[in-house]
Amino acid sequence: MAEKRDYYDILGLKKGAPAADIKKAFRKLAMQYHPDKNPGDKAAEEKFKEVNEAYGVLSDSEKKDRYDRFGHAGVDPNAGFGGGGFGGNAGFGGFDDLFGDLFGGMFGGGGGSSRRRNGPRKGPDVQKNIRITFEEAAFGVKRHIGLNKHVVCDACNGTGAAGGASRVKCSSCGGTGEVRTQQRTPFGQFVNVSPCAKCGGAGEVIENPCKKCGGSGKMRKEITLSVDIPAGVDNDSVVKLEGQGEPGTAGGPPGDLYVVITVSAHRLFERKGSNLLLDIPITYTQAALGDSITVPTLSEKVTYKIPPGTQSGTVFRLKGKGIRSLHTGRTGDLYVTVTLEVPTKLSGEERKLLKKLDEVSKKDAGSETYPKRKGFLDTMKDMFN
Repeated sequence: MAEKRDYYDILGLKKGAPAADIKKAFRKLAMQYHPDKNPGDKAAEEKFKEVNEAYGVLSDSEKKDRYDRFGHAGVDPNAGFGGGGFGGNAGFGGFDDLFGDLFGGMFGGGGGSSRRRNGPRKGPDVQKNIRITFEEAAFGVKRHIGLNKHVVCDACNGTGAAGGASRVKCSSCGGTGEVRTQQRTPFGQFVNVSPCAKCGGAGEVIENPCKKCGGSGKMRKEITLSVDIPAGVDNDSVVKLEGQGEPGTAGGPPGDLYVVITVSAHRLFERKGSNLLLDIPITYTQAALGDSITVPTLSEKVTYKIPPGTQSGTVFRLKGKGIRSLHTGRTGDLYVTVTLEVPTKLSGEERKLLKKLDEVSKKDAGSETYPKRKGFLDTMKDMFN
């Protein structure tokens, strides 16, 4: 069976995209692939199902959180995460409000959507990108981040009205929150429904707006938040802070904050999942005679004994000296590659000793002391005989 596509890729978004971007992308693709606009097109129908499935996960804050952390396994009902499936129609259910907005104006519906528009709505999600050090990603860290966002106005407590003033029915739309206009086309007469410009779709207006927030019920403010970043995060990991997004509308809950992490590179280590890679240069004598070398890890220095005759490029494994996996809780390993470094400058004594060694080495060049060189010389001899 083909591997499932990434839900963010399906919607054309980057990982950790906020809810507003997810909804916008879904609206566009749903319109593009909707069966009513592509009758008999099986490819469009499959695309429509795929887009619906992706939106069904990414529009649900709990499912999105599990998907951001664990991928498809986080929302697979058979994987033990407790995620619900999509049912037999692959996510066609549960989108009444969205499709009411999408297609209600085109076909004259939308009565139900106006009631939902006037009711409580969750605030938009917010995304914040931060950079942390390699060590902070490995061991976890508490970071304080600054965020400039809207908060509930402290003068009117989010009502938008000054001094307890009440809201009255909008005279422009009669309290429906919608303005309907008729349009004649070659295909017949259609009714277009759009939000009322005067009340913004709320159906009500404030008689005496709050002077501090201008009647919006919210104001922009610089705040500081504490974020606990768990050990094992990597580039593009996402930490979710519930309720720290933009304020809701009409008494709705606030959105969430998604902290997207970028990890700085390390001067010595390279990371591959939960494992670490390290290159250590050694001298000719260390490789030939063997030696105890000092190996740095992220938390300490350890001693490792390399055996005599170690070849350049040999890899040694130090178990449990990597990074703890965010998903499994197991700690990876450290893989050390030793590389032979040839000296660029020699003292007189070193040059004298190496010349003596060279004389001895030439006598042993065709012996088992140098198996690779012996094999090369034997092959070359066969080529020219």
